[in-house]
Amino acid sequence: MAGSRAWGRFKKNRGAVVGAVLVALILFCAAAAPLLTSHDPIAQDIDHGLTQLGGPVSPGGHYFLGTDSLGRDVWSRLVYGSRISLQVGMVATFIALTFGVFIGLTAGYFGGIADTLLMRLVDLVLAFPFLLLAITLATLLRQSSVGGGTATVYITLGVVSWTTMARVIRSKVLSVREMEFVHSARAVGASSGRIVLRHVLPNVIGPIIVLATISVAQMILAESTLSYLSLGPPPPTPTWGRMLYEGQAYYRTAPWLIMAPGIAILITVLGFNLLGEGLRDAFDPKDKR
Repeated sequence: MAGSRAWGRFKKNRGAVVGAVLVALILFCAAAAPLLTSHDPIAQDIDHGLTQLGGPVSPGGHYFLGTDSLGRDVWSRLVYGSRISLQVGMVATFIALTFGVFIGLTAGYFGGIADTLLMRLVDLVLAFPFLLLAITLATLLRQSSVGGGTATVYITLGVVSWTTMARVIRSKVLSVREMEFVHSARAVGASSGRIVLRHVLPNVIGPIIVLATISVAQMILAESTLSYLSLGPPPPTPTWGRMLYEGQAYYRTAPWLIMAPGIAILITVLGFNLLGEGLRDAFDPKDKR
């Protein structure tokens, strides 16, 4: 019943519907990348992908969005880059949720010294600027045995992004643990673990879904930033942030090199943010900002 009401509120929210359509479009492009382009995203076409002066080919004809400075198809790199962005966004969000949900549930349900210590840990992490902490950790991981692959980005963004989730989930758990059904479960002798998993966690699933959706957008934006700073997946892996970095030198003569990935990032982040806001209003219409 509650799910039906939430779905009804979601359908009436135009922003949420637009966000859902944008997210569906991005997911389709990522899933159907081999069908949307016949070009290899890392292959260089020296004969047809560069002008006589050795510059990028403008959009149109054989190349829908033109080529980059190495003769690679921009459209192909764009759609295959969506796979990397979504993959990083979802995996890093899963890592952050794992930390955030565990710490939020533990601090909120048990309270006392556990709550104090865990929230001081959250405050300690939040004391460092997010981007600075991410750059520092990504650099350290690249210099370690972990290497400089996509796994580095997963770990970096997941480890530095759990704090907000922990705080929000803790605040929800603090209210849920005082409800009658939780007191009833305690009265019949249910263990703390059973109460948390069977009674508390299901009642904070809504906020968790909302946090996860919005977090994907934040992770994609953060991954683009790290890739722009050459701290993301190594070349020639197509990523939107690296496409921006490689195209900035040609912003006057070949503006499509920065416009294409920039618009892709904008649409993706906007879509997930609108979807997340719509889900928040659908699950908890009283939670207005």
